[in-house]
Amino acid sequence: MDKFLLQQQVLSRLAEDLLQVEQALREAHETATHEENVAENKYDTLGLEAAYLATGQARRADALRQAMAQWRQFRPRPYDASQGIQLGALVCLVGSDDKQQHLFLGPDGGSMKLHVGTQLVQVISSEAPLGRALLGKCEGDEVSMQLGAVRQVFEVLGVD
Repeated sequence: MDKFLLQQQVLSRLAEDLLQVEQALREAHETATHEENVAENKYDTLGLEAAYLATGQARRADALRQAMAQWRQFRPRPYDASQGIQLGALVCLVGSDDKQQHLFLGPDGGSMKLHVGTQLVQVISSEAPLGRALLGKCEGDEVSMQLGAVRQVFEVLGVD
């Protein structure tokens, strides 16, 4: 599987998300500043609520821009067994239910599922609980993590 292609798909998806957030930001800003939404009494809060929404959308847009910058600078390296799984690794795990999953460890902000041919690849950050648990592991190692009351155990089948 081509890591560069995965990186481009992440950047494309982040760009799509940014366009949607920017459109929502414009709409919330227009609603907040429209003359019909000037508060006539203390219970008339439509303009105020739209302003809060616009602020949240602006923060989300900034976070997406930062994620895109990190993903543009990201250069996945080949897997080095002496270091174990690191940022940029493409990992195949199998759970106790014998289901396989493919993960791509990348920078923050790119958590998403991608389709590469018929393969589904989950993009996660090394800051995610599973990402942290994978760091330094090698093929054949067991990875376990606690999610609430459930303990999940995986085996690393392959790393690229």
